[in-house]
Amino acid sequence: MSAPPPPADPVWTAIVGRRAIRRFADRPLEPAHLERILGAGRRANSSKNQQRWSFIVCRDRAHLRDLATLGPWAGHLAGAAAGIALVTPDPRADGAPLSILFDLGQAADAMMLAAWELGIGSVPATVYEHERARELLGYPAGQHCEYLLSFGYPADPDDLTRPPRSGGRRPLADLVHQERWSG
Repeated sequence: MSAPPPPADPVWTAIVGRRAIRRFADRPLEPAHLERILGAGRRANSSKNQQRWSFIVCRDRAHLRDLATLGPWAGHLAGAAAGIALVTPDPRADGAPLSILFDLGQAADAMMLAAWELGIGSVPATVYEHERARELLGYPAGQHCEYLLSFGYPADPDDLTRPPRSGGRRPLADLVHQERWSG
């Protein structure tokens, strides 16, 4: 199965053009841009329209440096213009639906695509130090933060238009099965 040629539309362009940006310019986000990013997360689809998420916006440089210590690959938060902590009911709690994290992924993706459209780079970080995250972010018991997102204008503006590296994605034929799993 070969992939059809991509349509010439802004959604497809954003999907195939977006890159993980880990180095940011030393410049705050414009308030309207941050509001648009947060609005995209709020508008994301969720199972049964539960919207089981809250977003904690962090812009203070010292706070971002502290957040950068929450996981071995979270260092990019220290240089971000803003970090957004994605908080949900604890997905590991007894009876918690699996849809919590699926919904959160949709909210994160909507925010990251909205940012890209505005010329803002982003990248997620996984939280490994959960109790420390609770201390730094102040969310209540029963809530959980598994991911943080970094946002900022790229340190190298060319990163916004750099073509994808060849071979960066598996071919569709390796991932798509028709009707049943096959070889």
